[in-house]
Amino acid sequence: MSQALYRKWRPQTFADVIGQEHITRTLQNSVAADRVGHAYLFCGPRGTGKTTSARLLAKAVNCLHDDPAQRPCGHCRICQSVADGRFLDLIEIDAASNTGVDDIRDLRDRINFAPSDGRFKVYIIDEVHMLSTAAFNALLKTLEEPPPHVKFVLATTEEHKVPITIKSRCQQFNFRLLTETEITARLQWLAVQEDFTIEPEALTMIARQGAGSLRDAESLLDQLVVSPGDVITAERTQSVLGVASDTAVMELVNAWLNRDGAAGLGLIHQALGVGTDARQFCRQMVAYLRQLLLLQAAGAEIVLEATPEEKAAMLAQAQRAPRQGLIEAVKKFNDAALTPASSWQPQLPLELAFIEMLPGEPAPAAAIMPPQAAPVITAAAPTPVIQSAPVAPPPQPAPVGPPKAQESKAKTDGASTAVPTLTLAVIQSHWREMVNRAGAENKNMPALLNMGKPLAVEGSTAVIGFDYPIFKMKFDDTRGAAQLLGAILSDLTGQPCTIRAVNTSEYTVTVDKKDFEALAHELGGVVSEE
Repeated sequence: MSQALYRKWRPQTFADVIGQEHITRTLQNSVAADRVGHAYLFCGPRGTGKTTSARLLAKAVNCLHDDPAQRPCGHCRICQSVADGRFLDLIEIDAASNTGVDDIRDLRDRINFAPSDGRFKVYIIDEVHMLSTAAFNALLKTLEEPPPHVKFVLATTEEHKVPITIKSRCQQFNFRLLTETEITARLQWLAVQEDFTIEPEALTMIARQGAGSLRDAESLLDQLVVSPGDVITAERTQSVLGVASDTAVMELVNAWLNRDGAAGLGLIHQALGVGTDARQFCRQMVAYLRQLLLLQAAGAEIVLEATPEEKAAMLAQAQRAPRQGLIEAVKKFNDAALTPASSWQPQLPLELAFIEMLPGEPAPAAAIMPPQAAPVITAAAPTPVIQSAPVAPPPQPAPVGPPKAQESKAKTDGASTAVPTLTLAVIQSHWREMVNRAGAENKNMPALLNMGKPLAVEGSTAVIGFDYPIFKMKFDDTRGAAQLLGAILSDLTGQPCTIRAVNTSEYTVTVDKKDFEALAHELGGVVSEE
């Protein structure tokens, strides 16, 4: 029957444990000197070797090898029995399922019985922080003075939840997260034992996704192994684990530093299109931006798990990035990574985190807007047509009437044209100023408007088009955004204006005949009716 890699290749001696030498060495010396304590508390993140070390200690105190320094030997009857799960004097208790005081009282009654096969009965209580207060109180006296044939090992991932009264009765050991180098070496060893090949880039991806947990990394590797002789490629690893490539993460940071929203969103959509998980992308961004922050704060002397070329590129980015901007970016992507994936648009937190990173001052529109098809223009009947051939304007009739009447009419005409007609050209001329003023009121508005553009005019309403529906939705959800822009545009143009947001691809511009000439003039053509 197939067995998970982390169970099949679980360390059988203290020397096999990876990355916890400060603990295994102490335990081995205690066994060799016959000074093993009656109670231990193993603390640390998941998958770092707590339960494995507890089982090794149970083997060591019962091992039959003549030399105590060689215990556990891994070959005697007791060691084999523990490895096979047949040793009756090793009792493992899951505190998450046995949290009540009655469970501890039952344990307290049973520990008085002598061992059935070995010299000691060893109780391993996993996730001990899950015990109730009453259960902890029931355990106190037994834990302080157990029978001479009993050893306790308590394991927890949340040491702060263990009462100080329990800690004071145990020898506490703190397990640490493993480095990428240590995890990579172990995974490469597993590849040799299982007779498959794994590309270096894939190996690095798996080690990083393990995030310091060897068991997690081994479980990820288990997902990728098909059969002996298999070759695990970087492409398969990226697809199965849903991770983005290191290049995609670095280029997304470059897009932020270059204030290039279109390039950044293109990278995100490209990564998601090949199977990258949005929340996983967020976690990768958090890890990468954290390294940039450390580089910026401590300089090139800080130790990072990266190649010299990667570190040089990261140092260059760290020197360009604003300190507060980096801090905010780490927070935004971390919040996005923690957002539940149940949304009908699971990529939304990732996209919003990137958009909110963009600076308040927008980049030039030509640099950020991808080329789009021109909006469809329809007109009320009769339908005018824009032609490229110039047509001379009709001659104007000579003014008729007394000179004073003509002068009065001229003044009246001048007053009526003091306020320009609201056209697309007028809005475009005030666009940058409107964006800047909006940024003074709401710091997130410039980055959002950076993704839009003036599209059309409907009477006194300016229509803003967004190429991606997500930005239009964000604009609509921003409280008071349309009212703010309408007030600013009214002040700039000198006439009442309102704002409406649309999706560019879904919008059709409709103009009547009297407005069509102005539109034709803006487009450099001439109106005719055919």
